[in-house]
Amino acid sequence: MTLINNLSEHAADLSRRNFLRASAIASGGLLLSVSLPFAGSESEAAASADFAPNAFIRIGADGKVVLTMPYVEMGQGTYTSIPMLIAEELEIGLKQVQLEHAPPSDKLYANPLLGVQATGNSNAMRGAWQPMRKAGATAKAMLVAAAAKRWNVEPASCRAENGEVHHAASGRKLGYGELASDAAQMPVPENVALKSPSEFKLIGTPAKRLDTPSKINGTAVYGIDARPPGVKVATLAQSPVFGGRVKRVDDAAAKAVKGVRQIVTLDDAVAVVADHMGAAKKGLAALTIEWDEGPHAKLATTDIARELEAATTKPGAVAQNIGDTDKAMAGAATKVEATYQLPFLAHATMEPMNCTVHVRPDGCEIWVGSQALSRAQAVAAKVLNLPPEKVVVHNHLLGGGFGRRLEVDGVIRAVQIAKQVDAPLKVVWTREEDIQHDMYRPYWFDRISVGLDASGKPVAWNNRFAGSSVIARWAPPAFRNGLDPDTTEGAIDLVYDIPNFHVEYVRVEPPGIPTAFWRSVGPSHNVFVTESMIDEMAAAARQDPVEYRKALLGKSPRAKAALELAAAKAG
Repeated sequence: MTLINNLSEHAADLSRRNFLRASAIASGGLLLSVSLPFAGSESEAAASADFAPNAFIRIGADGKVVLTMPYVEMGQGTYTSIPMLIAEELEIGLKQVQLEHAPPSDKLYANPLLGVQATGNSNAMRGAWQPMRKAGATAKAMLVAAAAKRWNVEPASCRAENGEVHHAASGRKLGYGELASDAAQMPVPENVALKSPSEFKLIGTPAKRLDTPSKINGTAVYGIDARPPGVKVATLAQSPVFGGRVKRVDDAAAKAVKGVRQIVTLDDAVAVVADHMGAAKKGLAALTIEWDEGPHAKLATTDIARELEAATTKPGAVAQNIGDTDKAMAGAATKVEATYQLPFLAHATMEPMNCTVHVRPDGCEIWVGSQALSRAQAVAAKVLNLPPEKVVVHNHLLGGGFGRRLEVDGVIRAVQIAKQVDAPLKVVWTREEDIQHDMYRPYWFDRISVGLDASGKPVAWNNRFAGSSVIARWAPPAFRNGLDPDTTEGAIDLVYDIPNFHVEYVRVEPPGIPTAFWRSVGPSHNVFVTESMIDEMAAAARQDPVEYRKALLGKSPRAKAALELAAAKAG
């Protein structure tokens, strides 16, 4: 995902008021409440009216350091890299940091660079870099101050090391656990010095991932591993056409399958509830379902491609304009034209899509792996007509996210089914249903024309492309003047020297097909198209594609160095 700048205008304003507080916890330890910067005026006002932390560091009397993690781990290493920030400044070993999943709360746990509680945009480290280091440094300063007070010495004569505070002159030392309660009573320092890179002991060094042992020995808990007492398992069939509805269901054979307990019929899906997944799948196979395929019954991929192609013949929103491409194109020695189409793509996460729900008369409990936990809570509350605080959501490790688990359609569906079942219910999508009912990377159509001079160098570049804007749906305020930064990333601000450059985007939403963020998102489309076109240009100029690119990277030495290294490694 691309950084949603306009959702985080205040993200850089990290003030003491909304940064850190300390208190004693029941066990006699130290609780540091750390607030990451809020993303907008409404949250800023909330912060000033009532301090609202969004990550907590607890140091217990036993010396254990617990970080309540506002981000999720889905294979990218977040549950190792972010603890490194705390451990570095707090002067403890990486393995001393224990993690807990944060509960849902945009107010408390919003990603400061997105404005909502979400892990995406490849920005967890960027969002946590300053606040988490400051939290560690502040905790260390308070622990040192507590030790100095107990020993009646100056804090400057003490040092923190390996989870202890040492007084070199007297040889005395105290562990963090012994100091935690006293440290909670110390004033929070207004300014703390962070380490310079030359002082780093952990940051920038190889580290064994903290989650590796549990993933190897099978003790790691993913959403699909949730097993509340009495849980039943359901799998489902949804309309094979988006927008279709259930017309008729014959469930007699399904009910006769051993282990099948219930058939739940919704407007556009049928679920089989059973004692285990095997019985649920057999029951599903035994169902006879007649579908009303609805308004998109005859829709084909070619229809969508044709609509996108037609859209690129009309003006779009200007994403970037440099120079005068029309004039430069008119004087070009050679013109190269191409169109590109990129298909819908499913996410195919390794962990099948799943959600476990227990609906009770007085509330709801959910077990899931989600990149956007507060949204999961909100949609469940809406389906059940409950206040959000009545919906408890437990997050888990994710067996792959790639943007798929930024969506909450699975939570909605699971709650719709579970509210008709008098027990906890784990809903698991078969791989076939997952692929057929994903929320896909958009289909794209690009129309590009380039003008080359007599030596083969580009003098003009025109690109008009059409496709869906996921941002317009997921974060509407970020879609402005027909553009969003996610859709255009990789299509504008190129590293290549092209004096006249023009890019337009036409938003076209495909009928009936839901689209979503997909892995590298904008670049997965735009970089492919851009680099493919550069190859076309090199071919038209009869030049080696690597040397052709190097000649266009005079203003981008870092990109040129990366290209040269890749070429050398490739032989």
